[in-house]
Amino acid sequence: MLRLYIQMYRNGKLKMENEKLYNKKSLKAEEFINHEEVLRTLDYAEKNKNNLELIDKILEKARPVKNGNETHCQGLTHEEASILLACEDKNVLKKIYDLAEEIKHAFYGERIVIFAPLYLSNYCVNGCIYCPYHNQNHHIPRKKLTQEEVKAEVIALQDMGHKRLAIESGEDPVNNPIEYILECINTIYSIKHKNGAIRRVNVNIAATTVENYRKLKEAGIGTYILFQETYHKESYEKLHPTGPKHNYAYHTEAMDRAMEGGIDDVGLGVLFGLERYKYEFAALLMHAEHLEAVHGVGPHTISVPRVKKADDIDPTKFDNGIDDETFAKIVALTRIAVPYTGIIISTRESQAVREKLLKLGVSQVSGASRTSVGGYTEEERPTETEQFDVSDQRTLDEVVRWLLQLGHIPSFCTACYREGRTGERFMSMCKTGHIQNCCQPNALITLKEFLMDYASEETKKIGEEFILKELDKVENESVKKILTNNLKEIENGKRDFRF
Repeated sequence: MLRLYIQMYRNGKLKMENEKLYNKKSLKAEEFINHEEVLRTLDYAEKNKNNLELIDKILEKARPVKNGNETHCQGLTHEEASILLACEDKNVLKKIYDLAEEIKHAFYGERIVIFAPLYLSNYCVNGCIYCPYHNQNHHIPRKKLTQEEVKAEVIALQDMGHKRLAIESGEDPVNNPIEYILECINTIYSIKHKNGAIRRVNVNIAATTVENYRKLKEAGIGTYILFQETYHKESYEKLHPTGPKHNYAYHTEAMDRAMEGGIDDVGLGVLFGLERYKYEFAALLMHAEHLEAVHGVGPHTISVPRVKKADDIDPTKFDNGIDDETFAKIVALTRIAVPYTGIIISTRESQAVREKLLKLGVSQVSGASRTSVGGYTEEERPTETEQFDVSDQRTLDEVVRWLLQLGHIPSFCTACYREGRTGERFMSMCKTGHIQNCCQPNALITLKEFLMDYASEETKKIGEEFILKELDKVENESVKKILTNNLKEIENGKRDFRF
């Protein structure tokens, strides 16, 4: 179907009813995610995928440039990145991977932020055909956590060592109104169990109103996350045949309402496998460009999930699935195109896939995830209410040890959010590389807390040796002195230091 659209575009036969013009500063979905602009981009990319001279210029433009003690990176336009995605030259692919790794290291170092999802309710009025929570699924048990159950889930997560959560809920104005979400956020932040505390709650709920986004901001959330699922309007409406989510424009324009409501950090994402990946990739970058053009700051994070098996959902029924190599290329090019944005990979993916993607740009991973409502209080991972099948089922301790053995710093840091380094302020620090003066020591501080409070003896031994090596790499002597003192104070029982 996509090839047909492109051919029609080339032949000048594609005439859309109420045709919209591309305008990245527009607040109308069909103008900032313009279908004809995506097709034009894909056509141009296909025509230039073997233009090695142009490709080398694009790669050179994207390279990090040091200026004194600052590092800058231009990123790429959706058109430039699409050319690289279309190119099948193996030598170019190696250059893409090498550049993605260079950019990742320049702005994120070896830090990998860890979080966990917390499912509050699977009641949903939508008919999304790729999600087991759709309202026509009558055999899946429906469940909504009480505040006492939320408390129990949070204590279970704190006892693992988690500090950062992403709460998830189906869309149901009766069972899951905004008041319920706000009450759950308040409950989560209120729980201080032993040395545990959830210091940042990110929110992944359905598109809502400016007023409700203001309420979420006032509740102290971190990032508001909303997956587009697919940017292809015709496919989107078929995949969401019923319910409020059927409204493509309302869903696609949600981030503008969120930012109008005062939320500084927003997270984008598409569900790869629903539509052709080249279309989704170009449109995703167009969305990022739109946010930058209108609000002065792009997305705080981009998630890259793939369709996975779940209850009555068979991913093989969707004929746009992508293989691991294509997936890796998408992640690498996302890192190159939007160098300052965090890239998230969840436990949908296997350990092997996640390991490869860490080098290519991923900066956040979930750990010990359970995607069922009330799953963390169960001794065995329950599957009857899972939103998707979890591929990486390791414990949090195993994930932390794995990251350490790969040379990464497992980070539970939430300092930027609590110090007001969000939105444009965060991005300005990230774009110069100055954020590393905060993030590296904060990562080591939160790692030390984990080692003292939750780690196995094996992980603790590896982690303590790792911290000593990383401490030597801190170039700022003032920062090193404070960090060294903070690490000693943690050994003496104190917690929650931050730069």
